[in-house]
Amino acid sequence: MSETDRTVPALDPLAGEDDAAAPGGFVTAQQHILTEQRRFPGASGEFSWLLSGVTLAAKLIADKVRLAGLNDILGEEGAVNVQGERQQKLDVYANLALERSLALRASIGVLASEEKDEPVIVHRGSPDAKYAVIFDPLDGSSNIDLGVSVGTTFCIYHRPHGLGSDDPSTWVLQPGKNLIAAGYVIYGSSTILVYSVGNGVHSFTLNPAIGAFVLTAEGIKMPDRGAYYSFNESRRDSYPEAYRDYLDWLRTDEADGPRRSFRYVGSMVPDFHRTLLKGGVYLYPPTAEQPDGKLRLLYEANVVAFLAEQAGGGSYSGRSRTLAIEPDGLHQRVPLVVGGKSEIEAFRRFCETC
Repeated sequence: MSETDRTVPALDPLAGEDDAAAPGGFVTAQQHILTEQRRFPGASGEFSWLLSGVTLAAKLIADKVRLAGLNDILGEEGAVNVQGERQQKLDVYANLALERSLALRASIGVLASEEKDEPVIVHRGSPDAKYAVIFDPLDGSSNIDLGVSVGTTFCIYHRPHGLGSDDPSTWVLQPGKNLIAAGYVIYGSSTILVYSVGNGVHSFTLNPAIGAFVLTAEGIKMPDRGAYYSFNESRRDSYPEAYRDYLDWLRTDEADGPRRSFRYVGSMVPDFHRTLLKGGVYLYPPTAEQPDGKLRLLYEANVVAFLAEQAGGGSYSGRSRTLAIEPDGLHQRVPLVVGGKSEIEAFRRFCETC
């Protein structure tokens, strides 16, 4: 039996378009998810079917992003979302693509989006509805007009036990430590899916020739100490003192390697993606104008914190481990420091004085 025969599982008839046999022995995202779902007793194909909704929506969004400028998808939609931000046309399209793709999955009971005021129930009362999916349809969408990489983030919770299923907030207002899966899609020079179900972090690249995400990196490990640090330099003077001291340390530390370099895209997903692969640290501290931070806990900070921990790194929001924070609202904001193990340990020491 060949290595491919041993590693590629039997295909799920409900898995969707990705389940076609991959040429050359490639492992598609759908095949990989089928293997990973064995960690969920009784899932019997439902989890792979759920995640195929994410990959389908990602392909639709990637197509629009790739043609941006050649179609009428650039610029503002004209409305203002719950965050007080002016919606881009691509925000609206991406949100609709995810909602429609995921709502077809009978295992999903609640959907929540950055673009909507409140979470919504789908498949009301169905005993098969076991999961809540929370997502930011298009993080950094204002950068589309400039050709800068943007991304989609998503995370999945299991239906809570012992709580009323008629209240969708009980499904989504869970700490990140309860996550069963999280990931993102980055739309750049290629379209890349990164996800984890609590068993390491894996990366897939969309191959347009076969219409499938193909495994390109399995078991990604974040370097303990990286070569880069990433933050909004223009806001440095308004950061709390502990953060400024920490940034000074990042800029001058040469104890375990050469001095770090500064890199900053201005979109969370590509900035974190570089940190995941190359190491270092990504920061979005509190400021005088935004003392609670800017990033949203549930569908931004928790997503990258979960992936960082799965890859051997860590994350803090203020003085707390990000994944330990008990959320008090769907759109709650938090500061964020996420990166390699040594960088996060150093930040924790600086915070002991704040």
